[in-house]
Amino acid sequence: MNAPLKPPVIAEVLADACVSISNLKANPAAVIAEAQLRQVAVLNRNKPVAYVISPEVWEYLCSLHDDAADSELARERLAEGDDGIAVTLDDLLD
Repeated sequence: MNAPLKPPVIAEVLADACVSISNLKANPAAVIAEAQLRQVAVLNRNKPVAYVISPEVWEYLCSLHDDAADSELARERLAEGDDGIAVTLDDLLD
């Protein structure tokens, strides 16, 4: 019989810096200050459980999400045969 799958020994950390959850609890202001400069992974037992990012990074990620949703809506409408409204570049810039 096959052995049960074990979780990977190595966890991928998608951040430029790491901090343990106990260090975060001890000095949250320092972690937040560091997150203004780069992304910080919060580790619990050497596995990422959270990421701390700056408000600017969060706003950028939200705008990417909104752009993706708008693109998907446009693709759906084009697939339905919606011709849209003809506009010129000048119309958009006004």
